[in-house]
Amino acid sequence: MYAVIELMGAQVRVEKDDRIEVNRMKDLKSETLKIEKVLFGKKGQSYFIGDPYVKGAYVECDIIGNKRAKKLIVFKYRDRKSSQSKKGHRQDLTELKVKDIHFA
Repeated sequence: MYAVIELMGAQVRVEKDDRIEVNRMKDLKSETLKIEKVLFGKKGQSYFIGDPYVKGAYVECDIIGNKRAKKLIVFKYRDRKSSQSKKGHRQDLTELKVKDIHFA
């Protein structure tokens, strides 16, 4: 059983007990998250196709915590111009664990 959900502007394929990392979600007050934007799902031999979302379907997730991704280095070098720049970036992430997938 799996589902394709829309979360923070991205489409993510999830199964039960998967751990996913998404962009930092602010103002999370509870330990669980209910995602109702299910685009597609498969349970056994049944397929659920949304228009744009599957009615009555949702995914329950536990919020594990916030963390930061590995540092990325951006280096720009311009030939014969004596110009260069170096910048670093670390993305803020929220880690989720899929508890269960429900279809109506």
